[in-house]
Amino acid sequence: MNLFELERFEERLLVNVLAEDEKNAAAVLEAGDGYVVPGIAAADFPEIDGAVGRVLSLKKAAPAVSVGLGGGGSFREWERVLKIAERARPEHINQPFEKAPFVQGYLAAEGIHPVINALVSPAGEIGKVRLATGMEMEAERFLDLAAALGIVSVKVMPVNGLAHLEELVFIAEAAAKRGIRGIEPAGGIKSEHLPVLYQALKKTKIELIMPHIFGDVLAGKGRSDPAKVENLFRLLKRR
Repeated sequence: MNLFELERFEERLLVNVLAEDEKNAAAVLEAGDGYVVPGIAAADFPEIDGAVGRVLSLKKAAPAVSVGLGGGGSFREWERVLKIAERARPEHINQPFEKAPFVQGYLAAEGIHPVINALVSPAGEIGKVRLATGMEMEAERFLDLAAALGIVSVKVMPVNGLAHLEELVFIAEAAAKRGIRGIEPAGGIKSEHLPVLYQALKKTKIELIMPHIFGDVLAGKGRSDPAKVENLFRLLKRR
C-alpha cells in the first residue's frame, strides 16, 4: 500500500520503528493502533539476502514496510538500500538527497514505486540545511530543487530530540508550500519528545509527519518493544 494511503493518527502521523520479524511487526502495529510503519536498517545486515528476507517477513504483517540506511543515516548505505528495494519492493525507503532522484528513477523503470525520502541534516540555523557532503544550503533553495526533482518527503537527521525543532518546523512549512508531502524527523527522538514534536509540526500544512523512533523503543537489535510503542501513543493522546 502506498505510504500516503495509510490511515494516520489524526490524519497526520505515522511512526517508523524497527521490527525483528513478522510477529514483532504485527505486535508493534497492534500496539500503535495501526499508525506504525515497521522496518529495517540496511546497515544491520551484512548480506543483502538477509535484509531482503527480513523485509519480506515484515510485509506479511504490515501494509507498508520501510528500509532505512542505518549507521546514523550513513551515505554509503544508499546502494544497498537500492538493492534491497529492487528485490523486496518495500513501500518506503530512505536515501541521502544526493541519491534520491537517481534511485527513484531507477526503481520506477523497474516498475517499483516506493515513497523515497531525501535526507539532509540540520545546519544549526533556521532556514539552512546541511548535505551529506557537509555543504550548507538555504533550506528554501534545497526545497525548490527537491520539489523540481519529484521528491515527496524530506528526512531531517539528526534532530537530536527537540534541539532543532524550530529548524524542522521551518523546513516542514516551506516543504508543504512546494507540494512536498512528508517530513520525517529522526535521530535522538525519545518518547517524551514525540508530543511536543507532533504538536509543533501539526501547525504546518505538511500532509505526513513520520518520526523515526528507534533506540528509545528497542528491546534488542532490530526489535521494538510493543509496550514502548504503545506508550508513544499513550503520551500523544494525553497531551
